[in-house]
Amino acid sequence: MSTVRAASGAALALVLILGGCRDAPPPVAERAVARPALWHVTGPAQAEGWLFGTIHALPQPVAWRTPVLDHALAAADVLVLEIANLDDQSATAQAFERLGRSPGHPPVDDRVAPALRPALDKLMVTAGYGANELTDVETWAAALILARAADPGADSGAGIDRGLIALAGAKPRGELEGAAAQLGIFDALPEPAQRALLSEVVRSAATAPADDARLAQVWARGDVAALAAETHAGMLADPALRAALLVDRNIAWAARIGAMLRGRRHPFVAVGAAHMAGPDGLPALLAAQGWRVVRAQ
Repeated sequence: MSTVRAASGAALALVLILGGCRDAPPPVAERAVARPALWHVTGPAQAEGWLFGTIHALPQPVAWRTPVLDHALAAADVLVLEIANLDDQSATAQAFERLGRSPGHPPVDDRVAPALRPALDKLMVTAGYGANELTDVETWAAALILARAADPGADSGAGIDRGLIALAGAKPRGELEGAAAQLGIFDALPEPAQRALLSEVVRSAATAPADDARLAQVWARGDVAALAAETHAGMLADPALRAALLVDRNIAWAARIGAMLRGRRHPFVAVGAAHMAGPDGLPALLAAQGWRVVRAQ
């Protein structure tokens, strides 16, 4: 899922729309129970696939497997994620370093409104940076660094993507984007949009952990209407950010998934749950292509 609010956390928004920029600490015992949204896609010539909305990190582990989900994953012939190799942290770090650093930027304080600077300075200290550091870091990259500092509890290792990889075993794995391409989306944002992202990270930092818990519950109960509302709030109320981080990606992904289905693959597609919500979501876009898309869970 994906949003940042006027009323929900920027760090969580990134967790809900991005696939693989977080580390994976050791797993913990499952506690809460979830029934996240799943769709069944069918079409001519026995075309068949599944769409599963994930959350890439959780404030606490949940029991999210169900018989319906297990059957769908078993019937698929390929597991398709945003980023196929989530454990290649070295490649992700290299891409972040290559794309996120360049000379000649003003101090980070100068990239937000004066009213936000005290909160930004506090967040910089939390992240372990001095006031004059990050001047060689692009605004989007500073936003991601600070989002992680604002919400360290989201690095629980309880994200669903890795769980699906473990369940899929030797099943082939495909990807819709990859880590470098995903970071490239941020790098291509115009500077005003990057500053809007940074401002929202700072603005929502104090409430990020509580927002984690609230939105994880929305995901766990498969509340697609609530997810759809979130995709118009906060950060995603900015047209440039919404287009780049959500809508344009969904359009590209729907085309790739449609090609897989026409090519007689049977994909189990697992991406951030925000990408499933509303008229811009993958179920709606695939239905518009002529596929039969039915909510299975």
